[in-house]
This record gives sequence, C-alpha cells and structure tokens, in this order.
Amino acid sequence: MYKYLLQSVENINWLTIIPLLIFFIFFITVTVITLRKKKSYIERMGNLPLEEE
Repeated sequence: MYKYLLQSVENINWLTIIPLLIFFIFFITVTVITLRKKKSYIERMGNLPLEEE
C-alpha cells in the first residue's frame, strides 16, 4: 500500500533532503556549542552527580 502511495508522489527527493539538512544543522550546532564550553564548566557538571550535599 505504501509503495503505491510513494510512487504516486512526484519529486519525492525533497522529502529525504530536508530531514538530512535538519539533522546536519542540529549536529553541527550541538558540536559548536559543546566545543565552546569552558573546561571548568564541563568538569563541574561531570562531578555534579558524585557530590553529596
């Protein structure tokens, strides 16, 4: 059933390109934000679950 539905849609290439672009932009954004964080902040957040209050 889905096979026939997808065959009836013309120019379906944009349906594969848009999610790929969204994922790529999200991945690059998260990578840049992570690399811009200070090392002291990352160490503090990493040790947070181990601290006792």
